[in-house]
Amino acid sequence: MFPFFSYYATFVFFFLLLFVPTLPARNLRDPPTELTVDVRNNTWHDFIRFLDAEKGSRVSGMSELKKYFRRFGYLSIPNQNLTDFFDENFELAILQYQKNYGLQKTGKLDSDTMKEIMSPRCGVSDKNHTSHRLHATIHDKLFYGQPRWNRPSPMTLTYAFSPYYTIDYISLSSIRTIFKRSFARWSSVIPVNFTEIYNYPFADIKIGFYRGDHGDGQPFDGVLGVLAHASLPEEGRFHLDGDERWAVDFKQEKSKVAVDLESVATHEIGHILGLDHSTVKEAIMYPRINPRTKKVNLKIGDVEAIQALYGANPNFNFSSLYDSDFSSSWSPYMERKRLSKWTTFFRSWWFSFLFFVFMIA
Repeated sequence: MFPFFSYYATFVFFFLLLFVPTLPARNLRDPPTELTVDVRNNTWHDFIRFLDAEKGSRVSGMSELKKYFRRFGYLSIPNQNLTDFFDENFELAILQYQKNYGLQKTGKLDSDTMKEIMSPRCGVSDKNHTSHRLHATIHDKLFYGQPRWNRPSPMTLTYAFSPYYTIDYISLSSIRTIFKRSFARWSSVIPVNFTEIYNYPFADIKIGFYRGDHGDGQPFDGVLGVLAHASLPEEGRFHLDGDERWAVDFKQEKSKVAVDLESVATHEIGHILGLDHSTVKEAIMYPRINPRTKKVNLKIGDVEAIQALYGANPNFNFSSLYDSDFSSSWSPYMERKRLSKWTTFFRSWWFSFLFFVFMIA
């Protein structure tokens, strides 16, 4: 009856199909940084050649990987006695390592284990955890003997920055702000105050950026290896690797190997106060962090452990922490639900319109 309109409507129908809104998938969180060849520690990246090695094999240079395991508490054999042979002791060390970090216990240098080994980490040893499963109780999150600072109440610890061992691409005022925030996170949950002073030799906690072998028996190893290390109470040594590319703002710092200073500072303060490593990846005391990653909020396990040493800050309320963890875990779900609702709405409206055009054609 209306041939022109019919042909026109059919044309419009197929033309509009080209523009149906599909609302492509959206990443709700930044994807984790995948370490590539140019953003790994040179020495640790060389370990990739041991991939899939197992007991009974011999690979040139494996003694260097054994030094890594010895450094972090999984082997007790002196360095001069380490060989390139994959023996039973090394298999047991790998099994313990895999157990500690929730990996499949294969006893082999599989891909998941190698990825963990080659990731940047804290230099504090895992040796407190080589005889039992990590974190069965709160006390397993503390160093052996449960060392802590013993000062009159109310406790105040002082900290200072080395005037000689520094970095020149971040202002001292920015560094001071970062550390003030990091110390404040811990003091918000325990009755301990932290005060910056300028008399470095007399500070309880001495902070500096060091390179290579710096005299404490724990040499740094360049970019994206060991990031930092701190001593147990009451020594107060807090050393960061001066060769790292530290960042206080990823919007300004574009380097692929940039490491968030605040995240590492918050972690190392946990050691200064007496906390050992955690195997909970979301925890502040987990020993690894990838470049261009920020993780600064204390988790429930962190708080429970530190309060076992110092008691609770009377102004702290666990409910705020539970709310924060609940919100973090539910926000991706709620975001997906919101997107799903709007996707359904737009698609229903669009297809209803197209169906109407088709029918009158």
